[in-house]
Amino acid sequence: MALQKPKGTQDILPAEAAKWQYVEEFVRQTFKRYRYGEIRTPMFEHYEVISRSVGDTTDIVTKEMYDFYDKGERHITLRPEGTAPVVRSFVENKLFAPEVQKPVKLYYIGSMFRYERPQAGRLREFHQVGVEAFGSVNPATDVETIAMAYQLFCDLGIKDIVLHLNTLGSPASRAAYRQALIDYLLPMKDQLSKDSQRRLEENPLRVLDSKEKEDKQAVENAPSILDYLDAESQAHFDAVREMLEALEIPYIIDTNMVRGLDYYNHTIFEFITKMDQLELTICAGGRYDGLVEYFGGPATPGFGFGLGLERLLLILDKQGIVLPIEDQLDLYIAVLGEAANSKALQLVQAVRQQGFSAERDVLNRKIKAQFKSADTFGARTILTLGESEVEAGHVILKNNQTRQEIEVSFEELSTNFAGLLEQLQ
Repeated sequence: MALQKPKGTQDILPAEAAKWQYVEEFVRQTFKRYRYGEIRTPMFEHYEVISRSVGDTTDIVTKEMYDFYDKGERHITLRPEGTAPVVRSFVENKLFAPEVQKPVKLYYIGSMFRYERPQAGRLREFHQVGVEAFGSVNPATDVETIAMAYQLFCDLGIKDIVLHLNTLGSPASRAAYRQALIDYLLPMKDQLSKDSQRRLEENPLRVLDSKEKEDKQAVENAPSILDYLDAESQAHFDAVREMLEALEIPYIIDTNMVRGLDYYNHTIFEFITKMDQLELTICAGGRYDGLVEYFGGPATPGFGFGLGLERLLLILDKQGIVLPIEDQLDLYIAVLGEAANSKALQLVQAVRQQGFSAERDVLNRKIKAQFKSADTFGARTILTLGESEVEAGHVILKNNQTRQEIEVSFEELSTNFAGLLEQLQ
């Protein structure tokens, strides 16, 4: 039997990879304008880095982690999300030190791993873009970060995205709300799904964003977190809303949105778009002011988001957004006979060294097949190199669209290809 890729993984072939590269570069350029720098953390971490921060009771830790013991009996996990590794690195590398400019703004692009049922836009190895900003409690940081994601989507041409906004308040507000939620849900515990019955004891807020039909019915009249906010939490949320309105970023308040990770407080958000009647979260995040301290660093506020690249590319495709990917070939050399083999190699190398793309035949095909390749590659110019051209030291260079041609020496090709292209415009 032929070997196949593991379930929930994908091969990204060159034509598709070109789209990935375009989007990744677009992301990098957008984040650069906001003064974010790239951080690259290991693909695997100590198990505790994830379990401690994401939360022992979350589905990620209880069901979805790829964890194992290595040869040194260390408990290791492939990273299932990007924030915890970045926070670990922030503390380990002492980026909280006074001499480091605040806020510290970091972004990452990389593979994440979760053992879950593969579905549209979500695989067992998936790719995430994420940002983390450390050191600011200012609600302007919340809004600037949300605005950065919004700008990215708008600039890519994505339509029909809706910002869903909520707050989890301060730890005190969240604790009061947690109790109110338990009091409301306990009498109907038997009507909840098995997962939510378990969550009710461990993490009742998670029942709110359950996708199960019975849970959705149960939480329809649940108390709202907005009724349990203390003055500080209310002021922060009001400021976030005012600033979003000042930037003319539309949003809806969604009090059933809680995010799947335990470390959030105050502002949380998701950008959601519809696809084939389904609601798809394209980007999500929020504020996590206690996480750096949790990792042994000094109390440091944080705000960030994660964005799935597979989902982003899926939405671009479904919305019919064509990415302007450049794949033009500047020169194709058709090679006739063994005598031209070495010279063809020298000429394509000389053209490439001048900063242009060049290709040549290496398969000793008939001339017609070679010209067909040149057309398939969309070659701007073409030349035919045989024994007589090698002996003469010059060739006919042809514009493959207009059929205009000029006679050029090997010397000109090797030193002034740009000038030759201008002559053939």
